[in-house]
Parts: sequence; C-alpha cells; structure tokens
Amino acid sequence: MFSNKLKELREANELSKVALASELGVGSQSIYDWEMGKHEPKFAILIKIADFFDVSLDELLGRKEI
Repeated sequence: MFSNKLKELREANELSKVALASELGVGSQSIYDWEMGKHEPKFAILIKIADFFDVSLDELLGRKEI
C-alpha cells in the first residue's frame, strides 16, 4: 500500500515529513495525509516521489517489491 511504502522510504532515508515535503514542493500536511491514507497524491507527484527515492512506480504503489 502506498501510505506504508511512503513512510517506510521516508524513515529509511531519515527524512522528516517537513524535509520530504520541501524536497517535493508540497506542504508537510500533504505528507501526513498521504502516510495516514487520507489522500493520495496526483500522478505527477507520484513520479517525483518515485524519482526522489529511486524506486519504480510499481514498487511505490505496493505492486512489486524489488
């Protein structure tokens, strides 16, 4: 699931929600909402997240573990 994977990647890279939000150009509330499963990011942001963490969209969305 995306929310769990995002939190896992953020914590593995020792990033706060605020730091990740800054890197992605979004508000820290967005990171919180995504990790809590309240909302999901738009496709363009999903690509930015996958690129930032150097993972595939499949892995980011929980479809495939690499």
